[in-house]
Amino acid sequence: MVSFSSMMVFIPMVMIFCGVWGFITYNKHMLNSLLSLEFMMLGVFWLMSSQLTLVGSEIYFSLFFLTLAACEGSLGLTMLILVVRSHGNDVFKSFNLLEC
Repeated sequence: MVSFSSMMVFIPMVMIFCGVWGFITYNKHMLNSLLSLEFMMLGVFWLMSSQLTLVGSEIYFSLFFLTLAACEGSLGLTMLILVVRSHGNDVFKSFNLLEC
């Protein structure tokens, strides 16, 4: 039977893999890419917090990581709002790199 500690490593790895797969496959809209990045960050946070708990190390490092992930999410949503206001949609094909 599978132990609890191996499941705490396996499930976050599957989450990270699914996030990478979603980021690579569904890259038509900017919102899909941002959601895939946040799902990967959630998997990394879960893996890191479970491993730091098993080691007995400081849990403050995982809280710092969670704070940075929340800041990354808010910056991504801000960029999404700016892109939708300037271009009208979030489809990557409609962006012109030469346009300011």
